[in-house]
Amino acid sequence: MSIMSKQGLTSEELQLLSSEMSKKQKSSGTTWLLWFFTGGFGGHRFYLGKTGSAVAMLLTLGGLGIWTFIDLFLVNGMVKSTNEKIESDVLSEIKLYKNAKKNSEVAAGLE
Repeated sequence: MSIMSKQGLTSEELQLLSSEMSKKQKSSGTTWLLWFFTGGFGGHRFYLGKTGSAVAMLLTLGGLGIWTFIDLFLVNGMVKSTNEKIESDVLSEIKLYKNAKKNSEVAAGLE
């Protein structure tokens, strides 16, 4: 995630982001283990939240092994993009909360 998207966050919000990421982010090691042991069934894709392609792999036994082999070269990128999406979602939640808090403070000041 770019530094620009984190600009303007307080240290408390950055700590919240870090805490949420440590809980939600996907592990490369876990993904590789799942690929190794359940790659033909799409286990690594289920773990990364790619349910549609995981079901397709499950039904075709990893495209008879071809798709599983191709994923050998794609796993690191899939983990990175999944974690970037998770971080983006967490940042959106933090900014939404920040705006809601700001709006409620403004509304309370108008009363």
